[in-house]
Amino acid sequence: MGLNLFTIGANKPQPKKQQQGKKGEKTPAQVLAEGMLNVRDIIAPSAIEVDFTYLRIGNMYFRTIFVSGYPRFVGANWLSPIINFEHTLDVSMFYYPVKSKVILDDLRRKITELEATTMTNVEKGKIIDPVVSAALEDAKTLQEQLVKGVEKYFQFSFYITMSAETPEELESITSKLESTLGALLLISKVASLQMEDAFQSSIPTGLDKMLITRNMDTTSLATTFPFTSSDLTMEEGIMYGINRHNGSLVIFDRFSLENANSVVFAKSGSGKSYFVKLEALRLLVFGAEVMIIDPEEEYRTLCEAVGGNYIDFSANSSHKINPFDLSGVAVEGENELGQKLIGLITLLKLMLGGLTASEEAILDRALIETYRIKGITTDPDTQSGIEPPVMEDLYKVLMGASEPEAKGMAERLERFIKGSMTGIFDSQSNINLDSKMTVFSTKNLEEALRPIAFYLILDFVWTRIRRDLKKRILIVEEAWYLLQNEDSARFIYSIAKRARKYYLGLTTISQDVDDFLSSEYGKAIVTNSSIQILLKQHPAGIDKVAETFYLSEGEKRLLLAAAVGEGLFFAGANHVAIKVMASEAEHKLITTNPEELLKLREQGLIKPLGSNSPSTTPAIPPIQKPYEPIGQTPKQDTSTITDTATSLQSPVENKPQENRVEQSAPPKEPSSEDILRSVESLSKDQGTINLGNTPSQFGSAAPME
Repeated sequence: MGLNLFTIGANKPQPKKQQQGKKGEKTPAQVLAEGMLNVRDIIAPSAIEVDFTYLRIGNMYFRTIFVSGYPRFVGANWLSPIINFEHTLDVSMFYYPVKSKVILDDLRRKITELEATTMTNVEKGKIIDPVVSAALEDAKTLQEQLVKGVEKYFQFSFYITMSAETPEELESITSKLESTLGALLLISKVASLQMEDAFQSSIPTGLDKMLITRNMDTTSLATTFPFTSSDLTMEEGIMYGINRHNGSLVIFDRFSLENANSVVFAKSGSGKSYFVKLEALRLLVFGAEVMIIDPEEEYRTLCEAVGGNYIDFSANSSHKINPFDLSGVAVEGENELGQKLIGLITLLKLMLGGLTASEEAILDRALIETYRIKGITTDPDTQSGIEPPVMEDLYKVLMGASEPEAKGMAERLERFIKGSMTGIFDSQSNINLDSKMTVFSTKNLEEALRPIAFYLILDFVWTRIRRDLKKRILIVEEAWYLLQNEDSARFIYSIAKRARKYYLGLTTISQDVDDFLSSEYGKAIVTNSSIQILLKQHPAGIDKVAETFYLSEGEKRLLLAAAVGEGLFFAGANHVAIKVMASEAEHKLITTNPEELLKLREQGLIKPLGSNSPSTTPAIPPIQKPYEPIGQTPKQDTSTITDTATSLQSPVENKPQENRVEQSAPPKEPSSEDILRSVESLSKDQGTINLGNTPSQFGSAAPME
């Protein structure tokens, strides 16, 4: 049943007064309606130009092609390259059911012809044509299935319309589309001299004016279903969220792809850090180690909850990183010291504000001499087991050199050795990466030092990663810091290329999409990342994102209108619209909403901002011993037990404390029942308490009867 919007109202009964006109004459109402604006005037384009091979509507050019030939065998999702094509396409498919009786009569006649051809060839002593044999076998199989009712018969039409702003762009898109169809063994042709009919066959009116059909059975027809790419669920991996297309779970293992790298792009407040923290928390369950560069102290609560190492990288911090560290792993065909020298020169370029060619040559010789003084040479045997030099050793070598350029570099380097930035880059490393989660915080560093610190931390982590092969994730927040300098951008790009060899997945996060994608190395990092996550985008940057990721108009609108935690999840050749979902316990650990953080601090579930003391009621007890710097004795957190014990001692042993409420009467010696009651209430608040074999300060408790 067809419904024409433009004929609605045409058959309405008119008032009697309007029907009194003479036969063939129009009533005044009809004459008036002809001169008024209607729906067709609103939606119709200003002009349509019909050419031999294209159609021009307004400022856009359109071309329709039809598929006339199909391969003999196809599999499920065989149209995926067309559905996921890099340019917007209008795909139109028509299905026409055919009565089985008509097809059976045709098949009977066709089978007779093929058998006669085969018998004739046999009688003449000719070799049986394999094409005729295959056609005869297919016809008999189809005949059997139609008779049994297993299959039905249909006729199928397939049209594709593309659009472009210029004829040249239209030709380019046509060429790419025909190549893609050819790779699928589909024979496509441009609807020359039939562009108007072809265009009308591809718009949503349900009219097939071309009627170029192909016979197909039910099984073959089912493979043309175009929406199989909307499902992204694996048997292994972690849950990333809910598929907005069909409500299924998005479960994926990033290490199952050709590389485990990912990029996350979103505007501020769209949930990118929430997504990354949720992924990191769930990857910990599957045995992955997570390392994070955190410029805004967003990962502290999560790190402490899982018992990770939270490293505050600043001048006053006890945690130190030596940029001269070597991995100590000899790889055949690689010069470990040479690789380290290249990295050090890049770091020193950032620290010294750039180097000339002569300064770079002098610095290279000075670095070699600095290592030689410590007994480290290009011989791999000398590159392990020997304490590496520090920045001060290089400073002394430069000061002792005769070249004036060396003196100039030493003077620029002096502020990192003796000046205002002393202690940040001039100490032996004392950081342990054995924890399941290690977070490097650069919040307390000056803005000018952050690119240097980012590079130094990345170089340190990369050096340690190469020592032993483990499943690891490296998360770099605000990666655009590294792309501001060409040398540091080249370094993170090299990590993205080589991460797969060391079982590492690199996650780069940025809210400055334009800055990231405008960099040559930024684009290279995207192409070397098998997973891309796009959350809500700003209108000013959506065109750049759409150009880079080949988004359709619908996907662009989805990203512009997405809520917090919603976006597109790209994994290899497939992508889906996703909504990130977390449990209530996970949400408390990873939320960055200031209002929610204030409530959690008031409830005592997380630490107050700037507090270094452990929370008395942590949301999740640590699952691993927190990191203690090398050379320091670990401190046990027994403040609560000690306070409780002290409060139960006699007034003679109790020392006066500040802010203590004065009591009118001295406290009495507690009884054994009071002691047991206090310990029981303390156990309820903090869990089971192990008092060990320490002599009791309470005296011996009476046995319970």
